[in-house]
Amino acid sequence: MRKLNPKHVDAIITLINRSPYFELLSMVILDMGIGYSLVEVDLENKHLNPFGGIHGGVYASIIDTAAYWAIYCELDENVGLVSLDLKVNNLAPIKSGKLIINGRRIKFGRIISLAEAVVTSEEGKILAQGTSTLMQTSGLQTIKEAISLTGEKPPPSKFIEEECNFSL
Repeated sequence: MRKLNPKHVDAIITLINRSPYFELLSMVILDMGIGYSLVEVDLENKHLNPFGGIHGGVYASIIDTAAYWAIYCELDENVGLVSLDLKVNNLAPIKSGKLIINGRRIKFGRIISLAEAVVTSEEGKILAQGTSTLMQTSGLQTIKEAISLTGEKPPPSKFIEEECNFSL
C-alpha cells in the first residue's frame, strides 16, 4: 500500500514557497497532504485594489492555489494538474491582516478532480470561497518538469511502500 512520503512533501513545500509567483503574492504553503492544503497570506498594500480592499484576483489566485495543492498529494509520481475552471465567491472585503486558506479535495477522479478552498481571516470570518475543477495530465506540468526549470535537485520519492506485518 502506498503512503505519502513526508520528506517529499517538505521538499515540495520548500520549492513552491520559493517560486516567483508565490513570492510576488507573499503566499506560503504551510501544509498539505492527502485531500487538504493550508496556505497563508499576510496582506500588504500590493494585494489591495484602488479602493483599498483586497483585489478579487488575489482571492482567485489563493483559492486556485489551495485547491490545486489539496489534490496534488494523491497524484501518481509523474502526473501533473491543469485547472479547467475556477469559481470564486467574494464574500467579504478585507484591508489588512492574515488570510488563512484551507483547501479540501471534494472528489479525486481518474482524470478529473474537484477541490474547494475557503479563505478566512485570523478571527475565522469567511471572506471568500471557491471551487476548482482540475484535470490530471500524464507527463505535463509535473513537479519533475518544474524542478528541471529551477535547477534544483529532485525531491525524494512521493510515496513509500508500507510494510505488511502479518503472519500466517
